[in-house]
Amino acid sequence: MTTYSPTQAVTHPAPTAHPAPTAHPPAAPVPPAGRPPTATPPATAPASANRWLGGVPPGTDAPVRLFCFPHAGGGSSAFRGWHQALAPLAEARPVVLPGRERRLREVPYVAMEQLVEPLYEGLLPFLDRPFAFFGHSMGAAVAYEIARRCTAEGRPPVRLLVSGRRAPHLPSRRSSYAELPDEAFLEKVGGLNGTPADVMEQPELFRLFLPCLRADFELNDTYRPLPGLRLACPVTALAGSEDPEANRTELSAWSQVTSGPTEVHTLPGDHFYLKDAPRALLDLVRSRIEQSAAI
Repeated sequence: MTTYSPTQAVTHPAPTAHPAPTAHPPAAPVPPAGRPPTATPPATAPASANRWLGGVPPGTDAPVRLFCFPHAGGGSSAFRGWHQALAPLAEARPVVLPGRERRLREVPYVAMEQLVEPLYEGLLPFLDRPFAFFGHSMGAAVAYEIARRCTAEGRPPVRLLVSGRRAPHLPSRRSSYAELPDEAFLEKVGGLNGTPADVMEQPELFRLFLPCLRADFELNDTYRPLPGLRLACPVTALAGSEDPEANRTELSAWSQVTSGPTEVHTLPGDHFYLKDAPRALLDLVRSRIEQSAAI
């Protein structure tokens, strides 16, 4: 599952539902993973696309882009320090969903089928070079669905790295948090160890963030794999050694969603083992990107 960098949220009406996507046949033969097809996106992304990405401005000379998808309630701050750590090999670009940070006043999505198409369209201008995806917890599910969408259009990633989440076809071992009363919801969220202590000590402050958190939890807890293609890219599945949300067996099951190779790694820590950008994790990410992109 997931926890949550606090971000002030406001109450909005539910977003207009997007039609559930259907399986997209490849528009052309799928090129090697992550290689742009003949017709590449424009080099200059429109301003509307930039709203989906945080971190450094696009346009560095890094040969690979790494799109980073955060946990529920998370934003670009979840990947602070990644760009510097992975340069010059990769340009790390955190994905910023509606309802947080500079998109605070936008309505957050509550269903994966609503999110995939606009997010894919937002990322498309940046798929002009080999790219990889890293997603943590809820972000792993989002990264997986976007990887499938890219594959269907002949633009597969060089690698998918998923963190802190069971394989998408496996049921959760816990009950949903999305419908819990506020007090119980806050207790469960705090138990995942992803929320700063000073925020947890001020429940009235944390309640300001409830609309965004609840939207993300609804998306996360109701997610089931969408219709679409099987992946062909390599998959790296990671988790903390003490993560209650994903054990090694559940991580190994990611092998069933791709025809490419799959590997499993556990690193010391709990569900938020990746806080503070540990060197072991970033070294692993760097080596896998370098390997997959044949740099």
